[in-house]
Amino acid sequence: MGLSTALLTLASTFLLVLAVELPDKTLVATLVLTTRFRAWPVFAGVAVAFAVQSAIAVAFGHALTFLPDALVATVIAALFGLGAFLLLREGFSADSDGEEDAARSGPGPVSFVRAALTSFGVLFAAEWGDASQLATAALAARYGAPFAVGLGAFLALIAVAGIAVLLGRKVRNRIHPKKLQRFAGFVFAGLAVIATWQAVTA
Repeated sequence: MGLSTALLTLASTFLLVLAVELPDKTLVATLVLTTRFRAWPVFAGVAVAFAVQSAIAVAFGHALTFLPDALVATVIAALFGLGAFLLLREGFSADSDGEEDAARSGPGPVSFVRAALTSFGVLFAAEWGDASQLATAALAARYGAPFAVGLGAFLALIAVAGIAVLLGRKVRNRIHPKKLQRFAGFVFAGLAVIATWQAVTA
């Protein structure tokens, strides 16, 4: 594959994944995390999650289409359930108002590693079985250029995360982070229920 073809494949993947993810739960989940934790550990955690998920999509995503629908839906339900658990645990944690204010205005008591791991877990769960992951797998199969497709998808996801981090810094002092976390957690729980129903009825 020539350089120009590889760049075209990368750009096509980037634009498609960006268009899919901008209105999707990825931006919302990252935004929620940036209202709770400092920006850099959140960005680090979600970046690693995106890198892993892009690699999985390129290497194994297409193969998932050959598995029984019930098994795929069960895995997706479990991962959405994990995302819901992480968000709701933070949303209903017994932090004092002073700790919430500290989280809004600057670095709070949460360590870099904990914030990064929480961010990784939430976004890893959110991206599993997501439209962008399926699109990445399909494009890798179509173009036969796993590196270009994987890189394009990763850069698109990082762009969405960057937008969410910037938005999170601007709205941190204007919203109640725990309420937003609870809302997102219940959304994830609803998606887990839907996926469970699909697994049962498949």
